[in-house]
Amino acid sequence: MQLITVIMPYYKKINYVESAINSVLNQTYQNYELLIIYDDIDLDDLNKLEIITKENKKIKIIKNYKNLGAGYSRNIGIKNSNGTIISFIDADDEWHPKKIEKQLNFLNKNNYDFTFCSYQKKINDNVIEVVYKNDYINYENLLLSCDIGLSTVMIKKKIIDENLFSNLKTQEDFSAWLKITKKNYLAYNLREILVTWNYTINSLSSNFFQKLFDAFRVYRDFEKFSLIKSLYLLLLLCINSLKRKF
Repeated sequence: MQLITVIMPYYKKINYVESAINSVLNQTYQNYELLIIYDDIDLDDLNKLEIITKENKKIKIIKNYKNLGAGYSRNIGIKNSNGTIISFIDADDEWHPKKIEKQLNFLNKNNYDFTFCSYQKKINDNVIEVVYKNDYINYENLLLSCDIGLSTVMIKKKIIDENLFSNLKTQEDFSAWLKITKKNYLAYNLREILVTWNYTINSLSSNFFQKLFDAFRVYRDFEKFSLIKSLYLLLLLCINSLKRKF
């Protein structure tokens, strides 16, 4: 059986993280390791995490020497991974019980290197389903709309370059997927909702202006586009993001 490395950065999500961890532990596919990258200089939550995960040999907590951000924390997770396949989950998200099993079968059956699936956004009592309609996403598609939810990704380690994720506060995943698809890898779509994303008001991913600024940096600084092209793509990205919310 293939070993799956599941990488979870942690920063001040103590009210959600136990549900996230349990959603991994309760997977029907059990050949995995869960690496929790503790990215907080405050050690109070670390003690709680150690109690939650104690005596579980599948879970390893790696403590950062300082707050590095989610992107760099995922890079640390990748460097410490033993699996040939990498999956990511944020500390406030949840996987459906057959997420690994179904996605791994989808990846292996078709000999894919990079896959993602559909997910649902949970905002208080409201649930929005995010289902991408096409079979795959390429670099050109991705520039216009980032339809890949981070906690839905399953990817072969062999195609991941060192330091895949940037140190952006948000959109670090967008930058990572562009880096991979730019090398002509396609992100293949499993059209099944296997992840729940819990929207939290104080999360960086919910900060619209921060996401706007970071997306502009992705186009301008990382992809090296002109100012006009960067602004044009940013406008399209915003429009497509709004479409997913309704």
